[in-house]
Amino acid sequence: MGFIRFNPTLVPIWTSSPSSSLSHTSDNATCGSPAWIGKGLTCVCFKRKGNCQRICISLTPLQEERLRRLKRRMKVYFDGSKLDHQEALRALWSASFPGQELRSLISDQWKEMGWQGRDPSTDFRGAGFISLENLLFFAKTFSISFQRILKKQGGKGAVWEYPFAVAGVNITFMIMQMLDLDATKPRSFVRAVFLQMLSENEWAFDLLYCVAFVVMDKQWLERKATYMEFNDVLKSTRVQIEKELLMDDVLRIEDMPSYNLLC
Repeated sequence: MGFIRFNPTLVPIWTSSPSSSLSHTSDNATCGSPAWIGKGLTCVCFKRKGNCQRICISLTPLQEERLRRLKRRMKVYFDGSKLDHQEALRALWSASFPGQELRSLISDQWKEMGWQGRDPSTDFRGAGFISLENLLFFAKTFSISFQRILKKQGGKGAVWEYPFAVAGVNITFMIMQMLDLDATKPRSFVRAVFLQMLSENEWAFDLLYCVAFVVMDKQWLERKATYMEFNDVLKSTRVQIEKELLMDDVLRIEDMPSYNLLC
């Protein structure tokens, strides 16, 4: 999967491998050796609140089915010729700008939302149709947070200089890399923990996306970041998300501390 391009400068997604275990397999994290990874073992002990909790590689039937569905979503490319993809774009516009008519699917109006050009379909290449689904889920589920970020309420000048929609596509891509769901064997505890959450809620990926978006925006403001620092902010967002997923008592996306930023 390639880089996602901001116009006019190429801003690469953070491509280092997911925290491959090894920052999370210290004595503070596990009850045993990190050598379980790739060695055919089906479970590992994971320390939460001083107690060992088993994280299993072997998935339950429910986890397997939900993981299959999520993987299918992740493999769908955006296709502007498909009616359902066109309708999803129109739905995103309606959710983003209620009462404002979209004149055409190819229009300068899209630039108001932070797409690079008149045709947003060209910006989905890096993360596919799921990145549009994520934006639409955010807009409909947490409309106040979505509108606040989209319309840059409370921002001052250069503090807000990142393109909202393209940033959203980058966040989808970052989460896909972090979770590493195509791996035959898990290479991080974050992936294993997420699969447990997926069994609790089929929309765990979309909820995690919303959390990641508000975390990224918060860090952007706190750092008073500039356009060229977007990739650094995305890196620190990933670190924060991974940290929260591995916290004590975080058994669902809704338990993450940063979930409280959503409204």
